[in-house]
Amino acid sequence: MSIKANLIIDQGTDFSATIDLMDGFDAPYDLTGFTVSSQMRKNFKSSTAVDFSATSNGVLGQIILSMSKTITTDLDPGRYLYDVEITSAVDVTTRVVEGVVNVTPGITRT
Repeated sequence: MSIKANLIIDQGTDFSATIDLMDGFDAPYDLTGFTVSSQMRKNFKSSTAVDFSATSNGVLGQIILSMSKTITTDLDPGRYLYDVEITSAVDVTTRVVEGVVNVTPGITRT
């Protein structure tokens, strides 16, 4: 079962969020050897996705999602859905986080 976490992305800015995964004993979930992937879409049926850059800090149990301002500038303001999946070295995939992304419109243009 995944945890729920909502995100806010300010259009036209660099975005980064760190997600701490804990095991059943309140210790960091060891992500050593796992790959991480994450996408956001307007709705779950949408064929168009925007990828997050998704990495992990291994034994610290941290997942880092990021997106450059080049990408966030092109996002339409509004509500999106996203999730984060981890895949083990033996190719077992688990959804660990999911939620809503709100993209807020930018005003400043440079």
